[in-house]
Amino acid sequence: MKIRISALLGASVMASLAAFPAMADGITVEDAYARSSNPRAGAAFMIIRNTGAADRLIAARADIARRVELHTHLEENGVMKMREVIAIDLPTDSEVELKRGGLHVMFMGLSDPMEDGERFPLTLVFQSGDEVTIDVPVDLSR
Repeated sequence: MKIRISALLGASVMASLAAFPAMADGITVEDAYARSSNPRAGAAFMIIRNTGAADRLIAARADIARRVELHTHLEENGVMKMREVIAIDLPTDSEVELKRGGLHVMFMGLSDPMEDGERFPLTLVFQSGDEVTIDVPVDLSR
């Protein structure tokens, strides 16, 4: 199943749609936003709920960057470092929060710096074969 929310819809329609969760076979994605750490890199954060069969988030795609990876933060010798992860587990009846200082979608080699208030499509790819494309607002204040 592939769900796509078109980036070509008008801004007011997209703002209305952003209030509703994106869904696929028991997976809902809510409260997505992105921010940049510098002009060449940024990250997206969200809540992913799974009320269906266990699944895994295995990839993400966005045209705003050369590389898009799933990441987490780990402490090594008292220093927090970002590391790529191959998947994010989504057990049945679970909620996984992608948040600052934890799991997140990382954008490296941004085409343009993220600007507050902009929006972009982000496709989440699940091991089940489902894909969910969400409209992600850039919110530099979060």
